[in-house]
Amino acid sequence: MSGQIRSEWPLYEVFIRGKRGLNHVHVGSVHAADGQMALRHARDVYTRRNEGVSIWVVPSTEIIASSPGEKDPLFAPSGDKAYRHPTFYEIPDNVPHM
Repeated sequence: MSGQIRSEWPLYEVFIRGKRGLNHVHVGSVHAADGQMALRHARDVYTRRNEGVSIWVVPSTEIIASSPGEKDPLFAPSGDKAYRHPTFYEIPDNVPHM
């Protein structure tokens, strides 16, 4: 395949969930003709050492993100809602992952 054809294919963002992880983590991007091809490319490129248990591929055009410049106005509203923060009670020692 020529590089020109690949550059015309849509870009997909790749997220992998590792064997020890609970979350999918962004690991990179691949160009592919469709979602199934993107999944195969992502598997071949990003899970060579058998480290993943799940792969997500998402068309880059479908990702909506905030910009770092919007940080203050976007996240400021939650700062004045103290009830959203666990500061009014103590967490028992036997509660994991807190």
